[in-house]
Amino acid sequence: MGLDQYLTKKTYVKNWNHMSDGEKHNVSVDGKSAKEIKPERITHIEEEIGYWRKANQIHNWFVNNVQNGNDNCGTYYVGVEQLEELSENCKAVLADHSKADKLLPTQPGFFFGETGYDEWYFGQLEETVEIIDGILTEMKENEAHYEFYYESSW
Repeated sequence: MGLDQYLTKKTYVKNWNHMSDGEKHNVSVDGKSAKEIKPERITHIEEEIGYWRKANQIHNWFVNNVQNGNDNCGTYYVGVEQLEELSENCKAVLADHSKADKLLPTQPGFFFGETGYDEWYFGQLEETVEIIDGILTEMKENEAHYEFYYESSW
């Protein structure tokens, strides 16, 4: 057991009658459950774009800045501005470690892992920057609209 954290990207892919063939999405499903899924009824594709394990400082940030202080293993919408803010906070702490306790403090919890400001902590910040900046770059290159959601479990 432990703190597991997920960032997902949800992309709208519903095809409408008024759309031209070039605007429509092609969705196919293969495998054991394929016959139970009707591609014409698919409205969204959801992808896991980020996963953390016991990154309690990142979880703490989401709880305080996205979840209104509710630490309840729920699924919460995350705006692009919020992702940008988290990335900027991570970069600021990576540039000046003395800002860690102020911008991205750790959060103790029975299954939340270590609370020290060590190599592991800073490695998780680097990983977070890679995840967020990667998806933001993808959005700009594709001029696409996505929705993002954060969820945790322990």
